[in-house]
Amino acid sequence: MENSFWMMRPGNVKIHVKKWEPQASMNIEPKAIVQIAHGMIEHIGRYHEFADFLVDHNILVYGNDHRGHGLTGEKQGQLGYLADENGFEKMTDDMVALTNQIKQDYPDTPLFLLGHSMGSFLARHYIQEHSHLIKGAILSGTGYYSWLSTTTAMKIAEALPPKEKSPLMNTLVFSAYNKRIQNKTTDFDWLTGDEKSVQSYMDDPYCGFIPTAGFFKDLMTGLSIIHNHKNNRHIRSDLPMLIISGAEDPVGNYTKGVWKTAEIYNKAGLDHVMTMLMDNGRHELLNEQNRDDIYQILLNWIAGLKRKNA
Repeated sequence: MENSFWMMRPGNVKIHVKKWEPQASMNIEPKAIVQIAHGMIEHIGRYHEFADFLVDHNILVYGNDHRGHGLTGEKQGQLGYLADENGFEKMTDDMVALTNQIKQDYPDTPLFLLGHSMGSFLARHYIQEHSHLIKGAILSGTGYYSWLSTTTAMKIAEALPPKEKSPLMNTLVFSAYNKRIQNKTTDFDWLTGDEKSVQSYMDDPYCGFIPTAGFFKDLMTGLSIIHNHKNNRHIRSDLPMLIISGAEDPVGNYTKGVWKTAEIYNKAGLDHVMTMLMDNGRHELLNEQNRDDIYQILLNWIAGLKRKNA
């Protein structure tokens, strides 16, 4: 069963939230909760199939549309614009606020955070300050970006009108992502090898839009935050982390950025970092042709942690 509600945040910002749960008539205590942080230029509604799978295994699912995305962005009045300042931090704070609301309703149920793509970057900032709130973190479609690349992109974005769409920044960020795809038919083939999923993305009015220059400035600011070693030393060392990515994902630089990310957390002192690379997988593993296998992998990882903590 899928429900929606709005979460009020400072500045009179309304955050759209979805919750997936079993039918009320089942009256079963949930085994776990997964909070999902969606990626860039998409929305939480795209995760309904995976959420339904988890609900079938008695796991509740929550997730919000980030600022500038989905119904949250529509309510703000502009897709692709986060905030006048500190947009990345405010998106992360929204996630923490949702976590706290979940914990009020389910104080004894283990909570796992799953972040995909930009959502994985937000999750990585979240755990720098709030790793004690969750039982484990799953990073899907994440990557590594050097100080030089993020600083250069930030300076370009800063020179542009913040509330105007930026085809320039969009091209700088995304233009190379399709380069290794053979027989490409769309600009978004890098997302997944499942043609129906790509078409669904292209047909979705809340996907594929061009963000503002201010959005890209906020994103680059966030990337500099999550790659700060001092910040990562604040993550509790016993936090279980699963980093999962497609071997053909350009966001992870075709595995190089994924391994670099794992190295970052190993150096930060985390003791339980697992990295999984899926052969032939592209960026959106949850929408890949073998998505059922991915669902089961994630379920098994969550269930394994629950057994260890039982």
